[in-house]
Amino acid sequence: MTLIKTKYNRRSFLKVSSAASGGLVLGFNWLASCAPTPEQLKAMPEEWFNINAYLKIGDNGIVTIVSPNPEIGQNVKTSMPMIVAEELDINWKDVVVEQAGLDTKKYKRQLAGGSQSIRQGWQSLRMAGATARRMLLEAAAKQLKVPVGELTTVDGMINHGSGQSISYGEIAAAAAQVTVPEEVKLKETKDFKIIGTPTKNVDGPKLIKGESLFGLDYKCEGMLIAMIVHPPAFGMKLKSVDDTEARSMPGIKEVITIDSLPEGVERQWSDVNAFPNLVAVVGSSTWEVMSAKKKLKIEWQTESNGENSSNHRKLLDGWLEGSEQKTARKDGNPDTAFKKAAKVISQTYGAPFLAHNTMEPMNFFAHVTADKAELVGPIQTPEYLSKTVSKVIGLPEDKISIMMTRMGGGFGRRLYGNFAVEAAVISQQVNAPVKLIYTREDDMTQGTYRPPYQVNYQAALDENNQMIGFKVRGVGLNGSPVFENRFPAGAVDHYQAEDHSLESNVSTGAWRAPASNFIGFAEQSFLDEVAEEVGKDPIDFRLELFDRAISNPVGNDNDYDPSRYAGVLRLVKEKSGWGNDTPGISRGVSAYYCHNSYVAQVVDLKMEDGLPKIQKVWCAIDCGIVVNPEGALNQVEGGIIDGIGHAMYSAMTFKDSQPDQSNFNTYRLIRHKEAPLEIETFFVENGIDPTGLGEPSLPPIAAALANAIYSATGKRVRQQPFVENMG
Repeated sequence: MTLIKTKYNRRSFLKVSSAASGGLVLGFNWLASCAPTPEQLKAMPEEWFNINAYLKIGDNGIVTIVSPNPEIGQNVKTSMPMIVAEELDINWKDVVVEQAGLDTKKYKRQLAGGSQSIRQGWQSLRMAGATARRMLLEAAAKQLKVPVGELTTVDGMINHGSGQSISYGEIAAAAAQVTVPEEVKLKETKDFKIIGTPTKNVDGPKLIKGESLFGLDYKCEGMLIAMIVHPPAFGMKLKSVDDTEARSMPGIKEVITIDSLPEGVERQWSDVNAFPNLVAVVGSSTWEVMSAKKKLKIEWQTESNGENSSNHRKLLDGWLEGSEQKTARKDGNPDTAFKKAAKVISQTYGAPFLAHNTMEPMNFFAHVTADKAELVGPIQTPEYLSKTVSKVIGLPEDKISIMMTRMGGGFGRRLYGNFAVEAAVISQQVNAPVKLIYTREDDMTQGTYRPPYQVNYQAALDENNQMIGFKVRGVGLNGSPVFENRFPAGAVDHYQAEDHSLESNVSTGAWRAPASNFIGFAEQSFLDEVAEEVGKDPIDFRLELFDRAISNPVGNDNDYDPSRYAGVLRLVKEKSGWGNDTPGISRGVSAYYCHNSYVAQVVDLKMEDGLPKIQKVWCAIDCGIVVNPEGALNQVEGGIIDGIGHAMYSAMTFKDSQPDQSNFNTYRLIRHKEAPLEIETFFVENGIDPTGLGEPSLPPIAAALANAIYSATGKRVRQQPFVENMG
């Protein structure tokens, strides 16, 4: 067993009197939630004392975990309670989890983003379960009058060799009086019974039945519906509004103008909002408000020059071809290596703006009064939302409550809570509870897009076709795609990375696997081109580079483990039968590291009517211990399909800073028939603490697909979306 000090974060533990709750209560951080079933509710203690961020053991043995983490579809509602239940040694059927609201005094990381929930919560969740178990054992030892070391636990029961036993529920009240131990023992991974067992999503039944879970489902008595109108183009602001006709329509209560981010308000990193000056229509029903919006007569004024997609591409290419340098890393003497090279390979890759397009459009409920504000809805960053709302509406944070609902998709969009701030401002102005709802058109045209990127790669080869130099030069709008310390940094003697960011008035933000979602495609496509030039198998070529990074790495800042990286490549090579050609099937390979995890993929496809029909994706992933294999597979498969769809079909384009796309009839998403016929995933079993999983399967898939398309057609696809660049 592993010893761990509970004072690792003593403030995350708080013992509460059994008189208050009828059982043992331990407070701790990093939890997520699952709603109790009707059967579980019937089994609850008669008196149940709810405290945010506590593990509660009732006098009947039921365990409740109250969670601060937002559920965005990454399945933490199931996997995080599994970790606690494992160390507590409780039967999974006796676990109930409740969603907590925002409470920065009790929790640390109330955030869904960066594939970090399990990674960040792993030790704290285990510690909470193990500490509760130890306190139960000490209380039982005292009552049974036996040494604590002679007791064992299984499924919520404490047993002694003499035949005596006692349930957690029977001893919970006494355990609440035990002093929190200075250190506890954690299970060895070989002894896990719950962790590593495929477990159904606890929200599954509600999702299937369409029961209330999401922000759009939320209702309260007296609630009004609000919708917004924002400028038609970036760089424009409101000039005037004639709302006479709209106000006269049935059900309309108010038409107001709002400023959701006034001048002088301290901005949080999450305050990405291109359109703070808005017109809001408030009424009794969604249909009435939507109808009134169409009757508004609004004038907008231009504040900055318009931008066009054709010019965006020219700006990005212009920087790549220019002489300006912004060197992020330099190993050896790359300029000399390239001058002496027998051959230089150079290729440029690019991708457009992308929208997030969550299935549930942005929405939030707010009820702001003179002395408090209640907010309910889908948000990835509730803590930062609270700070902004406090500044904008003029209430201290301790007077603002935020309850998180399940999210119908996020992908980074719900990191930025401007829609929730807007709801609060509207509620304050109309002095009523309000639910703000975006239409699909509002959602798709308001910004916070994945920025467009262009990157140029160069490889210097000597007379023996050995790669002696490598350069990457990348640029984006409002951000660069280059990660200077990632592969193949560390595997080439002479290496240089340059990056740059150009300004745009189109607002951008994180999009699933930020920057990696593009650079994985570019890097791994280029490595295939180099492998072909030197006459080597693309997997063998990569493995040679990893061998160099393992045996004699260049530099000290390489942010990847080449052994684990090579491991997933070898695994996918073995499982896919790489090298054993199947008639009519073309293959491509890719591997990428991000969010502390390693992924390698092989795509098998056929070309039908000029487009790829993906037969199978083979995926090997090293993300450490997999808590819930069923949820893990869902995340990996979702990332693969998402990556294929956006690489193949999706793009946001602009004319005079106005989006050309506003709904799914013009913004192309993947269809069911275009998804891979089969995805097979293999997890590396190495016992390492869990790392990221929600995002890492997306970045490499576009390159594996592009490389397979080249194998099938002889044509390289270097610009996304592929469907527009395959000719």
